[in-house]
Amino acid sequence: MKNKKHIGGWIFLAGVILAILFGIALTFANTTGYLNQQTSQIVMIALVIFGLIIGILNVSDEEVGSFLLSGAILVIVSGFGQSIFSLIPVLQSVLIALMAIFVPALIIVAIKNVFVIARD
Repeated sequence: MKNKKHIGGWIFLAGVILAILFGIALTFANTTGYLNQQTSQIVMIALVIFGLIIGILNVSDEEVGSFLLSGAILVIVSGFGQSIFSLIPVLQSVLIALMAIFVPALIIVAIKNVFVIARD
């Protein structure tokens, strides 16, 4: 179990770093026309997959409540932050990329939590 948490932690860190880097790269690539739509979709799918893996591997039963609360706040604030940071495209893109990781992770953790509640 400890090895699983260790791998989950590294995947979480890699996913967040990838989201930040992709958000920055997406902004500059859109201004130069270097990144096409298909490449952008592939990277977003990769971020969603990171989110799914994070939700499966990284959250223990004791952490579910705080993860769901913190993650929900992050998603809500990121959603509002996109419109606020529309004048700063780099931050807007980073928030979009972070949401691509956290929304699937939150969905997986919430579903796992519902099953635990239903089982008890």
